[in-house]
Amino acid sequence: MKRENVIGRANVEDTPELEAYYRALEGEELGALWNVANEIEPWYPQPKSVPMLWSWKRIQPYVRKAADLVSAEKAARRVVMLVNPGRKEWSAAAGLLYTGVQVMNAGESASAHRHQASALRFVMEGRGAYTIVDGERLELGARDFVLTPNGTWHEHGVDASGTQCVWQDGLDIPLMNSLDANFYEVHPKTRQIPSRLSRKNWSKPYSPVFLYQWDKSYKALKKQKTFEYRNPLTGGSVMPTMGARLDLIKGSSSAIRHTGSVIYQVASGHGWSEIGGKRFEWEEKDIFCVPSWAQYRHGATKEAVLFSFNDLPAMKALDLYREERK
Repeated sequence: MKRENVIGRANVEDTPELEAYYRALEGEELGALWNVANEIEPWYPQPKSVPMLWSWKRIQPYVRKAADLVSAEKAARRVVMLVNPGRKEWSAAAGLLYTGVQVMNAGESASAHRHQASALRFVMEGRGAYTIVDGERLELGARDFVLTPNGTWHEHGVDASGTQCVWQDGLDIPLMNSLDANFYEVHPKTRQIPSRLSRKNWSKPYSPVFLYQWDKSYKALKKQKTFEYRNPLTGGSVMPTMGARLDLIKGSSSAIRHTGSVIYQVASGHGWSEIGGKRFEWEEKDIFCVPSWAQYRHGATKEAVLFSFNDLPAMKALDLYREERK
């Protein structure tokens, strides 16, 4: 029990009688709220996730080795997960966000499937990658951003004329599992027959744009210094539970903290971030995370670009978003 000698907080001292009472409660699958109240209702967020940086130079050999050890067909999705030591039970990188690095060789493809979790991809390298979302085939290049919203049939592959391709996957799998709301299906025909997807009278809760090409996004970023990937029909986030953006870093930013978690990947350049009082040096293709309510800021001497995705749309939809700037 975490006692606090503050009016309005639990501060009950143990006695032999109370200890016997607690044992009796446990026997009936019951419990005393005052024994856990101060822990389950903290003064401010107490995330189990810790700030982390996954260096591409260190994880790259493991990603590429996976392509030698496991076939894309048997793995279904040949991905090396990035797991936060404080969130291992959820296979999460931070909070309730999952991320991993997927590798596919030229000529390989994975079967079509769909799930309740929303997913996004940021292409790290390679040529010839494609994804098929609800029948529409999309050609992917380096630093392109692509959506596979929840409930959409999707599959990935690399043309035989292409090269080994690597991309970052981001999903809200931990959120779906924490809500006991996850589903998964394999396409009845295993593969989709490519065809153009109609956007007429679009009423779905996610963006009708599935592919955001790097050249266009970077051009907008240069003008605005921050580029939010948005649903063009609503001006809101690309999907109901996750958002994504690009940040142009030069000099140092002011410190901020907020509810909700963020996963960053270095799209280009090198620099540093201070997260929760810890400094991380990063370079291209490194991935790092900012847990909820951890204070952070970024800096770079020369221009650097950070791609990131987050669960802020879910926080805002539930009226849970809160931030502080310094």
